[in-house]
Amino acid sequence: MSTYRAFEVTGSRQFELVERELTQPAAGHVRIRVESCGVCHTDAVTVEGHRADPGQPLIPGHEIVGVIDAVGDGVRNWRTGERVGVGFLGGHCGECDRCRRGDFVNCTDQQNVGMTTDGGYAEVAFARTSGLVRIPEGMDSAEAAPLLCAGLTTFKALQQVDSRPGDLVAVQGIGGLGHLGVQYAVKLGYRVAAIARGAGKAELARRLGADHYIDSIENDPGAALVELGGAAAIIATAASGASMSALVPGLAPRGRMVVVGVGSDPISVSTLDLTFGTRTITGSLTGSSIENEDNLDFSQRHAIRPMIETLPLSAAPEAYERMISGKARFRVVLDTKA
Repeated sequence: MSTYRAFEVTGSRQFELVERELTQPAAGHVRIRVESCGVCHTDAVTVEGHRADPGQPLIPGHEIVGVIDAVGDGVRNWRTGERVGVGFLGGHCGECDRCRRGDFVNCTDQQNVGMTTDGGYAEVAFARTSGLVRIPEGMDSAEAAPLLCAGLTTFKALQQVDSRPGDLVAVQGIGGLGHLGVQYAVKLGYRVAAIARGAGKAELARRLGADHYIDSIENDPGAALVELGGAAAIIATAASGASMSALVPGLAPRGRMVVVGVGSDPISVSTLDLTFGTRTITGSLTGSSIENEDNLDFSQRHAIRPMIETLPLSAAPEAYERMISGKARFRVVLDTKA
């Protein structure tokens, strides 16, 4: 095999299936035979042409699971045949000021997979070793893929919560992120309130383990949380600043809202709601590669699984359309073996 198939994107939604030459990995990198790649909402930055140079062909996709089949010069702790994953962060440098202080997520010399460097809508991917995640034995590759991004994002957000088991934690938005956030919060021992628009997801929220369901169309979600005693934390996953604004009054004193959903509109908040009760609003991106291994181990031990739909690599444009339209329930995964 001297070439491999990949979907390149240029401009806005201009997918092209191409044959790329198979090359050796660069120093400090590995080459991965991709088995599965999740289709994430963040892929829109690349596919819709919002990156710096949309005229330059790029392979989207940052929820990659596969097997190492070649290693570059200087690689010591990784070997061919290992099953690994790569998430949104392509690997920290270990030398910039942020890395030297242990803040690997904010490394200033780190690629964003599928956004600033080629990703996983392909049969082969390349990755810096500091971005690699070992996949637990027995974990399905298609189920592992969304956990590398959507799972880690919500799991890491919950780790920022300074709360005790039994405290009320709300998860806003029961979609690609939120359906995992509810599962993590339940397994971490919190009393969980799921918040979504309409009554349609009430039964799903209960099946995922939520103790309460709040329909944000029929109820003021902030007031509903107050009636439940106030939320020690809110994990805000919906891509809407306006919907997040209504949640802040529902925080208990010293409560924290962790924002992981990226919307185009701002969050509006009363200074009284923040100062009286010493409440906090903070953002959270993702986690480091070793934190992702913790996430996968926790997910496996507690049977946390994403709800997925699989499509073959050849259907990548259709998979993206299904994800961006909101029709997917809840994560779409490309299977290169199909």
